[in-house]
Amino acid sequence: MIDDEKTHQELRRRPATIVHVADVAGVAIGTVSRHLNGQPVRASNRDRIEQAIATLGYRRNSTAVAMKTDVTHIVGFFVPSLSEFHAQMLEQLTRQMRRKGRAVLSYFHDLQLSSIREGLEFFARHRVDAIVVDGETAMQRDLMALVDEGLVVVLYDNDLPGLAADRVFVSNRKSSTRLINHLIELGHRRIATIHGELRDTAAIERLGGYTDALAAHGLPLDAALIRNGRWMEADAYDRTIELLALPEPPTAIYSANYNMTLGVIARLHEAGLSIPGDISLVSFDDVAALRLHNPGITTVGQPIEKLAETISTIIDDRLANPMAMGRRALTIDCEILLRDSVRRLP
Repeated sequence: MIDDEKTHQELRRRPATIVHVADVAGVAIGTVSRHLNGQPVRASNRDRIEQAIATLGYRRNSTAVAMKTDVTHIVGFFVPSLSEFHAQMLEQLTRQMRRKGRAVLSYFHDLQLSSIREGLEFFARHRVDAIVVDGETAMQRDLMALVDEGLVVVLYDNDLPGLAADRVFVSNRKSSTRLINHLIELGHRRIATIHGELRDTAAIERLGGYTDALAAHGLPLDAALIRNGRWMEADAYDRTIELLALPEPPTAIYSANYNMTLGVIARLHEAGLSIPGDISLVSFDDVAALRLHNPGITTVGQPIEKLAETISTIIDDRLANPMAMGRRALTIDCEILLRDSVRRLP
């Protein structure tokens, strides 16, 4: 519950949301949602909600009612940054939406809590018909409030378990297992992985695919070969230094996204090590830099056009029948793109 008068003043300076009402009233978001939709709530809660609405100047007709009754033909695209992966996704999603007479409005939040909240309020003010979101734990509560108010949400890349939203993901775990199996079949036994932030479901699934493959082949799990690159090129560069300094370095490295793969490549080149002559390298994500590298890097290619097409179809279906029961959770297979960055060991 928010009691501080300074906080009240700050909230009054920008449009209040159902989350703010719930905080000030000291009740659950769902309780506020039920009251706003004319459903019965306890008298004590009702009085506190009405008082919070008056304090904050909350105007439901500018958000929830508009979302439920008006069609703006605008879809929000909400991601942490315009990385190459998200940029490709934005391009493909924009093409798909344009064919349906819709425009895409993008917002990048840089993983900052204040930016996340401002971004969601931005979409609410623009009364978008739907939001396509790369899930981030910090946004779950605010996003849940918008879902309660009728906004269509489609998650991709990272999940937010428990959120009432549609989901379209790639086969992160299965594809990672296939990639590690490829290394094992070529004789590799000391296989390192540089994974992403384990708060993200994509990182958890890709690391899970790595461990699944080792277990299936009866290979031990060596903690020294598992390093956190935080999805970042600089961190992966440092983790590669650590791996190469081991008493028994790995014969192959699996990098869980292309940013980190670039950091691995940079360090290997600086160390005067050749790919795959001295060490083999595989990566999740296929981007031009990895295709053009000499040798080309074996990767998992995400079907971005198929992802965008599937998301577009789900949004069409959900907007056509907002009251449809159930949420769709679809998984799209990836392609393993074999190039010359892996050598066969004796």
